[in-house]
Amino acid sequence: MSLCYWCVLDFDFVLCKQVDDMRGFRDLLRMSVEDFNYLLERVSPAIIKKDTHLRKAISPRERLSVTLRFLATGETFNSLSFQYRIGSTTLSRIVMETCTALTCALHEDYLKTPSTESEWKAIARDFANKCHFPHCLGAIDGKHIFIQPPPKNGSMYFNYKSRFSIILMAVVDANYKFVYASTGTQGTDAMMPHMLFGDDAYRLQPDLMKPYPFRNLNTEQRIYNYRLSRARRVVENAFGILANRFRVFRTTICLDPDKVVTIIFACLCLHNYLRDNRSDAYVPPGYVDSEDANHQLVEGLLTSRPVDSEIGGLFEVFSSSWLTETGLVVFEDIRTSASIPIVD
Repeated sequence: MSLCYWCVLDFDFVLCKQVDDMRGFRDLLRMSVEDFNYLLERVSPAIIKKDTHLRKAISPRERLSVTLRFLATGETFNSLSFQYRIGSTTLSRIVMETCTALTCALHEDYLKTPSTESEWKAIARDFANKCHFPHCLGAIDGKHIFIQPPPKNGSMYFNYKSRFSIILMAVVDANYKFVYASTGTQGTDAMMPHMLFGDDAYRLQPDLMKPYPFRNLNTEQRIYNYRLSRARRVVENAFGILANRFRVFRTTICLDPDKVVTIIFACLCLHNYLRDNRSDAYVPPGYVDSEDANHQLVEGLLTSRPVDSEIGGLFEVFSSSWLTETGLVVFEDIRTSASIPIVD
């Protein structure tokens, strides 16, 4: 069959054909057929349109598929317009409407910030079990989402990388799920309080811990850095999953900033939904960092400041407790004393 003939085929027909080819469907939309049908059921009431005497309305199935294709690839609207045989202006409106519908349909179930003590403690237990770092409420980091320069905004969105962007600031749990997200900067007590973990980009605070500087560290400090690194690795992996599966984040998004925000939150909802479903189409085995039986880091495919007295005391409480009989983990002593580089 010639390329030209394929180009004029109805894309909904191509999508139906891909259902028989599970791998092809996953490559097309970054999810399984079952996940797609579930999302279609959730958003159809919000995106369905009535037929008119002049033309037949674009189906919810096609509206959802073109939106997911845009998020998965970052293709231009002109390119998608040719594939779907939909005008680029209409296609742009469909993508924004569907992203809004996805956020509204999924936000309450899949992007809800914990609001009770038990929910936060469940997150802390996961970090303690998986990373051996107690009292962690999440790993925090930021990501630049590159955009085209908005008109009449001067240098408002201009960043230190000499590009225009908006900031996605997010907190991630131990299962690579986003538990809080904001597109603005976010700033926020006592035996071992609960807290967030970040990197050197963040200001050290009683409720936000960061690593010791990597100079002249004693054993306690090296173990502290090692455990914090294991806990914080989840946010790096989560952003990596997000950008590699929704490749719109690997392009410069040529839309107004408010529309980019809509796209971001739709993708975060989709990410958490697919993580909850443990979708192999979204995160294949070996895709993110893991540890082998000897507790050595196995990299996934994604990864081939002064201290005041109050905060300094927290450093000491954590690091000293990990050298006690109950707090020590045997493989850490071997690893940190062998001067093996620690993932940061």
